[in-house]
Amino acid sequence: MPKARVLIRPKEGILDPQGKAVERALPALGFEGIGQVHVGRMVELEADDLEQLGELCEKLLANPLIEDYEIQPL
Repeated sequence: MPKARVLIRPKEGILDPQGKAVERALPALGFEGIGQVHVGRMVELEADDLEQLGELCEKLLANPLIEDYEIQPL
């Protein structure tokens, strides 16, 4: 059965509180020179028909108003 990875990220310009929390914590942990942190999700799955994954993302996995997604066949 074909496998795919779906990467879901906040759209450009959308507030990302998780990303900001990670970004603020970095200096305290000794990491310098890292910025613009964004936190997203990754979903790996198997599907008989990978063509249906776009619809799956639109209806269930991602919120198309605030998130972008990318489907990567494996």
